Amino acid sequence: MNKRITLAAAALLVTMSAGAQNAPKYSNEFLSIGVGARALGMGGAQVSSVNDITSGYWNPAGLTLGTGDLQLGLMHAEYFAGIGKYDYAALAAPIDATRTIGFSVIRFAIDDIIDSTELIDSDGNIDYDRLKSFSAGDYAFMFSYAKKTNIEGLRYGANAKVIHRKVGDFASAWGFGLDAGIQYQMNKWKFGAMARDITSTFNAWNFNTEKFEDVFIQTGNEVPENGVEVTLPKLILGASYKASITEKFSVEPALDLDVTFDGKRNVLVKSDPVSIDPKFGVEFGYNDFIFLRGGVNNIQDIKEIDGSEKKTFQPNMGIGVKIKNVSIDYALTNIGSVGETLYSNIFSLKIALFKQKK
Repeated sequence: MNKRITLAAAALLVTMSAGAQNAPKYSNEFLSIGVGARALGMGGAQVSSVNDITSGYWNPAGLTLGTGDLQLGLMHAEYFAGIGKYDYAALAAPIDATRTIGFSVIRFAIDDIIDSTELIDSDGNIDYDRLKSFSAGDYAFMFSYAKKTNIEGLRYGANAKVIHRKVGDFASAWGFGLDAGIQYQMNKWKFGAMARDITSTFNAWNFNTEKFEDVFIQTGNEVPENGVEVTLPKLILGASYKASITEKFSVEPALDLDVTFDGKRNVLVKSDPVSIDPKFGVEFGYNDFIFLRGGVNNIQDIKEIDGSEKKTFQPNMGIGVKIKNVSIDYALTNIGSVGETLYSNIFSLKIALFKQKK
């Protein structure tokens, strides 16, 4: 029980400390995990090749390539041995032959965290009946618009996103941001670019200090103040090439480069202020029915106990089946520390609904 109380207090402190930062290097990171088992199986290399309902997340320009009068996408994942729950749902529909709109919802949360702030009663006695629980959840609501241009193969799109982050009754934040994406296809080559948080995304945090101020003061922790957390822009560049091996077999390798501008990060190419994090994926298809996927991302330098460093990377794999207008995809992937790998099984569903012929 004491371990659970300590863990809960630590989790609360870490979450609030992150929100209190003015411009942290890593902000709204739940939006960097990714959606769709196809994409996660390919290591997240999607910005140039994505062409379905998940485009609202990876690159809204790809929404114009979706089939059907209504597209539906769903995904549920559990990370860190089931501690973190990740849910995604999306809808998209064409306005006309060149324009498409979409809406996506993401929730990433840890539920049933023990609240021990009222463990000790007014007489100084420990009363375990006073223990409560709360959830720390991050939410994103994305409104997407995409359009094909008059230039053959060129399309663009944008997201307006609303962010809501909540830590029980202790703290909450609301934020707003914009993304913009573009794709261009030339024969078998595809190119793409996605600017996330293009104007920076601002989360306004409000702390209910009455709920925890006394405990923080007694334990020597700094009481956070209301403020604004800023998510700086990120640029993702990508290229892919789809080739036919035989009449029924195809292969599509893809490469993405995540370019950040907030200083040196632990990625393959690190410098100040620009760092580059590459992602590589490949998809093998048979008769547009079954697909095998693999990918590599999260390339980092890990320091050993003896002080030496080694380079590590995260492998991913997946499989998918497409039956008429329904796609079911699976991925074996991971988030978090590469050295302490906890792989997760990811399943996602995509459906394209057509009008009935009269």
